[in-house]
Amino acid sequence: MTKKRPTILVVNDDGITAPGIKVLLEVMQELGEVVVVAPDSPQSGMGHAITIGKPLRLDKIDLYPGVEMYKCSGTPVDCVKLAVNKIFKGKKPDLCVSGINHGLNYSINVLYSGTMSAAVEGAIEGIPSVGYSLDDFAYNADFSHTRPYVKAIAMQVLEHGLPKNSLLNVNFPNVNKEIKGIKICRQANAKWFEEFDERLDPYQREYFWMTGKFDLQDRGEDTDAYAIINGFVSIVPTQFDMTAHHVIPELNSWSFDIK
Repeated sequence: MTKKRPTILVVNDDGITAPGIKVLLEVMQELGEVVVVAPDSPQSGMGHAITIGKPLRLDKIDLYPGVEMYKCSGTPVDCVKLAVNKIFKGKKPDLCVSGINHGLNYSINVLYSGTMSAAVEGAIEGIPSVGYSLDDFAYNADFSHTRPYVKAIAMQVLEHGLPKNSLLNVNFPNVNKEIKGIKICRQANAKWFEEFDERLDPYQREYFWMTGKFDLQDRGEDTDAYAIINGFVSIVPTQFDMTAHHVIPELNSWSFDIK
């Protein structure tokens, strides 16, 4: 008896035509039956935004031969929600993969990332989920060195599953770095220091263009940032329960004197 191939949902935040999602869907086709649902335009930095108060459109398209694909007018999270509810009709896929993102989603960036938020939504739905990102923002980025790692990681998730309410955040170094292997890491402690460039539009109205610098103070050798800098693929087990459990005893010691 032939074993049924797993069903795999492929999403991203760079848009349905991004080169990164093409690489991801091609690798996933080696493992199972693929359905792609992705934004109809780039949605980077959308975080876990959802569309409220305006229509969502979901259109089937024929972009790559033999691939069931849909473009969505909403956010990456909308894509997952619509896929589960309208395409899979409540029957969950065996795996949800997001990416491959053009640009890293390590450290604090995971909070802003549409790529990771799509994977988080998959995990919220109870689907084993992985977000993949590459240290290269270029449209024509070379993803070739990521393929065997994307496949190997997905195979392990399909075989073993993931603990409830968790997912994986995977980041790849640039192709210019020799990949030394995989490191299981913690999220590095870092933040962005934003600057807002003040400009004038043609009508002399003021507007702002956000820039900034990434400040990595964390010097630990067990972080995703350290792994990427030193040529390793980083895997961070991630959760969407944002409770600061270690703070609960401190708050319980406070006296809330309500009068």
